[in-house]
Amino acid sequence: MNTSTTRDVQFLSRPEGRIAYTVEGSGALVVAIPGMGDLRSSYREVAKSVVAAGYRVAVMDLRGHGDSDTTFRLHGDVVTGEDLLALVDELGGTAAVLGSSMGAGAAVWAAAERPDAIAGLALYGPFLREPPSTAVTRAFTRLLYRVAFVRPWGAAAWAGFYRSLNKGSRASWLDEHVAAIRSNMREPGRLRSFRHLALQLDHSPVEARLGQVRAPMRAFIGSLDPDFPDQAAESDWISSLGAHSELVPGVGHYPHIQRPDLVVPATIEFLGGLRDTTTTDAWATRA
Repeated sequence: MNTSTTRDVQFLSRPEGRIAYTVEGSGALVVAIPGMGDLRSSYREVAKSVVAAGYRVAVMDLRGHGDSDTTFRLHGDVVTGEDLLALVDELGGTAAVLGSSMGAGAAVWAAAERPDAIAGLALYGPFLREPPSTAVTRAFTRLLYRVAFVRPWGAAAWAGFYRSLNKGSRASWLDEHVAAIRSNMREPGRLRSFRHLALQLDHSPVEARLGQVRAPMRAFIGSLDPDFPDQAAESDWISSLGAHSELVPGVGHYPHIQRPDLVVPATIEFLGGLRDTTTTDAWATRA
């Protein structure tokens, strides 16, 4: 199933399988990573505008998602960050990275791991730390994942939850996108891969590396994001890391999807600003 809305899908070989991605445009490299349970096509409006602004944009699928293989045993922020770095190396040179949800966490981990590879980070609804919970809550959540994300109802369960994360303003193409997510997850092996991701996902390795990130960061958090109990406090905490973080009014977990009119121009402004910093000259010369 080709979930791209732009160019033909390409594949990056990794030890346990292949990562699907598309590339469009020319100029400095920008790599976009979707969040858990999402597809490359979630970046349709962002990628189109960033390409038009003069960048080469690669959008990748997570392991087991979209057109990527379902043969991977390991999932989560760290291995996604490793896939990101491998793709940057494959495409040649330093990249600015756009990351959504867990994709944002993976991008931050990659920036700490390889400062030479990451010029800057634009983050949407980012998970940069493990939410506080009790042992009982964690055990219940794991049980819920095992029960909810199985056939025959697993794909519909996630599609419904994904829709609920789009609280507030919604993209005109949300119904189409949710249907594509549900259809993709019904393909052989994908629901199993998604369940493994849900059970393995742990953001604490990202939080442990935050102090090592030197790349400029700009974050966008929806004022109605149901994944954060206090959206303003989460934005303030990210700002305390040295990032520029802002609340996007009237949206949930996907500000780049729900309010592209606000988030995309700010993202392009951020990318342009990277060219003015002394630490990103190598990236800037690729434009």
